[in-house]
Amino acid sequence: MSKGGFSAARLGRIHDVMAGYVERGVVPGLVTLVSRRGEAHVEAIGTKAIDGSEPMRRDTIFRITSMTKPVTAVAAMILVEECRLRLDDPVDRLLPELADRRVLKSVDGPLDDTVPANRPITVRDLLTFRLGFGMLMRPSESTPIQRAQVEQELRSIGPPMPPIPHAPDEWMRRLGTLPLMFQPGERWLYNTGAHVLGVLIARASGQPLEDFFSERIFEPLGMKDTGFSVPAAKFDRFASCYRAGETGELALQDGVEESQWSRPPIFPDAAAGLVSTVGDYLAFGQMLLNQGSLGDERVLSRLSVEAMTTDQMRPGQAVGAEFLPGEGAGWGFGVSIVNRRDSLYTVPGSYGWNGGFGTCWSNDPEEGMVTILMTQRLWDSPSPPEILRDFLTSAYQAIGD
Repeated sequence: MSKGGFSAARLGRIHDVMAGYVERGVVPGLVTLVSRRGEAHVEAIGTKAIDGSEPMRRDTIFRITSMTKPVTAVAAMILVEECRLRLDDPVDRLLPELADRRVLKSVDGPLDDTVPANRPITVRDLLTFRLGFGMLMRPSESTPIQRAQVEQELRSIGPPMPPIPHAPDEWMRRLGTLPLMFQPGERWLYNTGAHVLGVLIARASGQPLEDFFSERIFEPLGMKDTGFSVPAAKFDRFASCYRAGETGELALQDGVEESQWSRPPIFPDAAAGLVSTVGDYLAFGQMLLNQGSLGDERVLSRLSVEAMTTDQMRPGQAVGAEFLPGEGAGWGFGVSIVNRRDSLYTVPGSYGWNGGFGTCWSNDPEEGMVTILMTQRLWDSPSPPEILRDFLTSAYQAIGD
């Protein structure tokens, strides 16, 4: 038995289960990380691309997509601690585009059939995805408001490809031309809150979002490979990304040199724009597990971490949200919170989030455990794929008695 409390034999099971997915061609390669009470086990299996020419490495760089959201929440909480933002203050001062909102009488109705918003949108609304605007779990152009999102090129529906083509101020102007789908605070709606939060963070800090992330989170935590793009000098560590083809084979979704992540974006996407490595994201996860600090670096206070990782959902607000946080789970600030055990790996009190391009992260405070899986195959549905569920199941089974 190792000091971290892992069984060596059971760690081998993680390898066997994950290697099976590579051997069957589900993914060309992957990197796993299981860390418990200061001891981390990392393994790279397979290759970075389906041509098999370059092996997967522990420091391979992945598009982590929605695992960006917890980072964005931490950035916002830094500004809350500095009193440059306040959780329950309206965002109108810094985001005047969202002042005096109109709200659709019916989410299926015409854009001019609206009523006044009952109250302003707050910072808490953005952090909890309750601003009244976001993804509807239905075909992407089935309602007038969804078609309007597409026409305005807001790109708040679906995966972050292609990228948002507008600079932050123009994106906010366009968003401000549309009514809200629901009253502020009424309903949990995925994704758009993080986009808006990124603009708010930049305006509140007086810095471009990428600079604030770098100076206040990435540099203090030693996250040297995390950012909104991959420089050419690191292309040899950047994995290609795939989706399921029409006949089940892997089809290229995003390559390396031609990748949209091969150059800085026009709009730094605070919902799904980051790339990272398992080592970098371990530092981020461990910081939260340590109540806001890593070594001598303190990023957040204990109280901020507790607020982030407390379920903020209220009855009725999760209507239609079961696809994403999952049944038995709630939502804090940028993270999903597990409220009940309904499998071997859904542990009450654990929290984290996944990326739709094939990544996942979870913290379990009771076990002192961080788990990370990095692949680059898009999910086939909103439900977590088998590889993710099998990884987490195997990780928990590796804990010794």
